[in-house]
Amino acid sequence: MSKRYLGLTLLALFLLSLMSVAFVSAQDDVVLRWRTRPDNQAEIDVYQAISDAIDAEWEGVTLQYEPGNNEGAGYQATLLTELAAGTAPDVFWIPGTDVATFASEGVILNLYDIATATEGFDVNVFYSQQVAELTYNPETMTNGDMSGALWGLPRDASAFALYYNADLFEEAGVDTPTAQLEAGTWNWDSFIETVTAIGGLGDDIFGYGMNAWWANWLLFVNSTGSRYFNEDRTGCGLDNEGTTAAMQFMRALMDTGEVIPYGQDSEAPFIAGNVGMFMNGRWATPNTVAQASFNWDYAEVPAGPDGQSNWLFWGAYVVNSNTVSPELAFELMTRLTSTDVQAQVTALGANIPSRAGQDAVDAFLNAEITAGKNNAAFTNALANYAVAEAPLWTANFQSIDAAVGALVTQVLTDGTLAPEEFGAAACAAMAPFFEEGAGG
Repeated sequence: MSKRYLGLTLLALFLLSLMSVAFVSAQDDVVLRWRTRPDNQAEIDVYQAISDAIDAEWEGVTLQYEPGNNEGAGYQATLLTELAAGTAPDVFWIPGTDVATFASEGVILNLYDIATATEGFDVNVFYSQQVAELTYNPETMTNGDMSGALWGLPRDASAFALYYNADLFEEAGVDTPTAQLEAGTWNWDSFIETVTAIGGLGDDIFGYGMNAWWANWLLFVNSTGSRYFNEDRTGCGLDNEGTTAAMQFMRALMDTGEVIPYGQDSEAPFIAGNVGMFMNGRWATPNTVAQASFNWDYAEVPAGPDGQSNWLFWGAYVVNSNTVSPELAFELMTRLTSTDVQAQVTALGANIPSRAGQDAVDAFLNAEITAGKNNAAFTNALANYAVAEAPLWTANFQSIDAAVGALVTQVLTDGTLAPEEFGAAACAAMAPFFEEGAGG
């Protein structure tokens, strides 16, 4: 064999050995799957980019991001089915309201021991309302650093805002919601008048749209001083005059004929330019920025009989109790909730950081993607009149929400349930679930 061919052969063998080492190394990586519930393709792209960046710098670990493709409670139901079948991701995001259900079912880990053994970890860098819920120990009914419980880490915070089409407001000759708020006239009466005026622009134009999940209709209930549950969350809180007033208002809103029918998706027609106001959280921003071709902005929600109300929405990354590596899964959570990653999400418009502090708020308000927009519509709500969503440890929230949500649909669609009958019917529907408990 000539020296030339011998050299080529040795080079080929060397390259094959390098490929073999790389292959073995890749095979030795711990694969962690993780999931969020993205609102749209733009948000999927945000989290895929984050996953790719973490994966590239984390030796010994390979990440697989899996966007959830179910809307609303269907996302949680799918996860519970997968958890039972042993096919769920290692780390996944769930709404704050569902933490108790997943913990009570025993399908997510209590991360307290891992967290306390992790040098430099401090759960109190997040919003105190979120920490209180994530450290709640149902056995001792305590929360905080010494409770012995940590069910996850908060990914985000948000509130509702009205995404509004300024072009339609101008065409209808109606003051914007922000202008009406500044004038002190932004209330339920002026809201219906505004919806009617914009809807009157044409048969294919609607004044308002909201999607059919609990936070939308319950925001108006909260605006009367009523609440979903009683103060200690051991029973129903809806059977009162405030709830009746809220359901009457929403029924009147539907009766204008100028709103997207309840139960139909409102985001797509808003993005198409056919809806004056669409109520949604910050998570809808990337898609609006990417797709809307009209002049739009954010506004605060109108005041009800008890003033303005809103939500401190949050969700948590939690760990599958059957994860391949609890310690690495926890580390993934800390990476996903780091300052740098939250800054990336904020910069792309999807969320408000769950880390507390003025720096985080300023980063959100000054995000380039929404420069010139009324970003304070979100932070004003969080600071002044937001009700924190909370896990329900005394009953199964998903079961209650399904039962009560069906009654809401009866009020707001075909009118087979009168607004005046809703509160008592809702409390009767949820009572059996409190008897069964959180895992029922």
